[in-house]
Amino acid sequence: MNLLDSMKVYVLAVEKGSLSAAATACRISATMAGNHLRTLEKRLGMQLLNRTTRRQHLTAFGEDYYTRCKEILRLVAETDVQAQNLQLAPAGKLRISAPVTFGTEALMPALAVYLERYPEVSVDVVLSDHVVDLVEEGFEAAIRIGQLPDSALIAKSLAPYRLMICASPAYLARRGTPEKPEDLSQHECLSFAPAALVHWRLTDHDGACRVPVSGRLQVNHGQALRVAALHGLGIVLQPAILLEADVREGHLVQLFPTHELPSRPMSVVYLSDRYRSPKLRSFVDFLVEHFC
Repeated sequence: MNLLDSMKVYVLAVEKGSLSAAATACRISATMAGNHLRTLEKRLGMQLLNRTTRRQHLTAFGEDYYTRCKEILRLVAETDVQAQNLQLAPAGKLRISAPVTFGTEALMPALAVYLERYPEVSVDVVLSDHVVDLVEEGFEAAIRIGQLPDSALIAKSLAPYRLMICASPAYLARRGTPEKPEDLSQHECLSFAPAALVHWRLTDHDGACRVPVSGRLQVNHGQALRVAALHGLGIVLQPAILLEADVREGHLVQLFPTHELPSRPMSVVYLSDRYRSPKLRSFVDFLVEHFC
């Protein structure tokens, strides 16, 4: 027999004064109510009620057990209500991973909207350019840039991750503005690459060209490259979300705006069995709404 059902019968028998009254309240037979009580007593190895043909009264242990059963049943009922409420509205802590630049420049501003929309949700964001293991590291979702390998994860596409080429007005005044992509090879180009020589690929109506570029400064951090460009150290190729505000404010000048630069696919990934969670579903839907 179900232990919680037996506890419920016992509590009702105590409160209503008889097993038959408890049976009526539970819509079961008096025999079944008696079976529930005997099952509890056998499980505990203790008598709960002293029963005669005319009345019943609690044993000392039965009185203590009654109090404990009431508390257990109350907690179970509260937990059921809480679970039902969670199915109706997003709530609880959501742990996600995102790339550093995207997370800093794009996700953080968007989270202001998300958290205002869902006041019962809290978000724990871990920014890392490394691919995290959702199961092993306890993440419910991750934003990833680039082609996704085959896996058991569910992925939803977001808008591609666009790039932009920029330089400061001071640099262009000092070194001149490149008029065509090939001119980039004569300039100081800031890069992630550890090697002295890399290539930038640009495409327009005449086709694609792959330009070798070099420079005396390489930095393995996008924000640091942006600051270097702002200080006139060279021409930078970085995500548009990192540079657009500086272009709008005149701190940087976009170069080759009519050319198409390589973009990278961006996705949000999550485990299929987690999508039933309202908080995760609300977050994934928000990302699709905000970044597509």
